[in-house]
Amino acid sequence: MALLTALRRSGARESQLGRTSALTAAGVYFLVPILCALAFTVGLGDPRQKPGLDAYAAIFTTDGLAQSLGLTLLLAGATVVLVFGLLLPALLAVRLAAPRAKALVAVVCMLPLVVPAVALGAGITTVLRWATDWLYDTPGFPLLAALQQPGFPVILVLAYTLMALPLAYTTLESGLNAIEVKVLVEAARSCRASWFRTLFLVVLPNLREALLNTAFLTIALVLGEYAVSALLGFQPFAVWTVAISGSHAQLSVAVSMVGLIGTWLILLAVAKLGRSKASKETS
Repeated sequence: MALLTALRRSGARESQLGRTSALTAAGVYFLVPILCALAFTVGLGDPRQKPGLDAYAAIFTTDGLAQSLGLTLLLAGATVVLVFGLLLPALLAVRLAAPRAKALVAVVCMLPLVVPAVALGAGITTVLRWATDWLYDTPGFPLLAALQQPGFPVILVLAYTLMALPLAYTTLESGLNAIEVKVLVEAARSCRASWFRTLFLVVLPNLREALLNTAFLTIALVLGEYAVSALLGFQPFAVWTVAISGSHAQLSVAVSMVGLIGTWLILLAVAKLGRSKASKETS
């Protein structure tokens, strides 16, 4: 018995040591670049510069930031709406009416993972160039021009939606696996609830955490996406940050740090919102 207890304690110590080592390595991997970037933005280690927060103060007076950030947030909101509009009906239809189509939907949603962003951007550019030649002087040309309006490029929303599909599908599918959708729907319908009330008052509240996580991941993807936007010639937040890095390197890194901190704050807010709603329902 004493030998068994000693073996268990030894195994627990090894497991604790393994977790500590893994967390330490992960912490070093993520924190060292962030700390180096912070030191660069405040001028630490540069004898030619006095340490200070000038780069962060310049963020609010730099031309182009408000426009690029506003455009990015608009694109992120539209992408979230389109992702939900496409995926939720498809996944619910698979659960309720066509379970055999689950594999097909999974393949279609995960397919963008094998297409690099550069290849996607180059492909969209080629298609737009081809469509411009073929649709010129036709009723379809104004629609093609509307897709590429610099004020709100719908073509970027379509591209972002395609890129967000794998993450959104994985998150929503995990949320749907955690509940009995068919039982909930049949119970609501047996109480004479309409399909609208069944969806918005029964199914979606049970998917709140999955919906919040999907929205956060989509917003984070849009905030950091560069390749497709740059290839298509638009200037959302990520492209603007790279564009100013040539002449304002410290400012560019400072903006990136603020964006990183803002993304983490959104993540914490989403997690706190999900926990507070869940605790209210269980209390």
